[in-house]
Amino acid sequence: MQRGTQTDAMNPWGVALFRTLRNVKPRTPSEQAAYSKCLDQRLDRETARAARIHAASSVIPTPLWLVLYVTAVLIVGFMLFFADSGERPVVQAALIGPVVAVMVATILLIRFLDNPYGGGAGSLTPVAMERTLRLLDQERRIIGDTTAVPCNARGGTGA
Repeated sequence: MQRGTQTDAMNPWGVALFRTLRNVKPRTPSEQAAYSKCLDQRLDRETARAARIHAASSVIPTPLWLVLYVTAVLIVGFMLFFADSGERPVVQAALIGPVVAVMVATILLIRFLDNPYGGGAGSLTPVAMERTLRLLDQERRIIGDTTAVPCNARGGTGA
C-alpha cells in the first residue's frame, strides 16, 4: 500500500482458509459455535483488507485537484488587488502571507490524506500487524512449535 501497488487479486490466504473451512463438518454445538465464529472472523478480515486497499488508493479525483489549484490562484490574485503602493512591503506581505500559508497548508494536508500510506512523517504504518507477528512468534516459542512458517516475510507462500 505504501508503494501504491496493491492488487485486485484474491488474498491467497483467504482462499486457502475458505477451502479448509468448506471441508469442515461441525457436529457438536460447541464445534458449530466455533465454526460460526471462525467464519465471522474470516469475513471481518476480508472486509478489513478490502477497506485498507480502498483507503490506499487515491480517492480525490483529478478534477477536484484542478479546482483546488485554480481556487488557490484566484484567491492569491484577488488578494493582489488589495495591494497598495503606499504601504510598505512588510505590511503587504503580512496581509497576503497568512492567506497563502493557509492555502498551501490545506492543499498539502489534502494531498497527504489522499495517500495516507505513503512514506514520510505522519504516514500510516503497519504497527498493529507487526505487534501481532511478534505475539505469534512468542506464542510459537511458548508452545514449542518448530514447524516451518507457511509464508515468507513478504506474505507469499513458501518460507
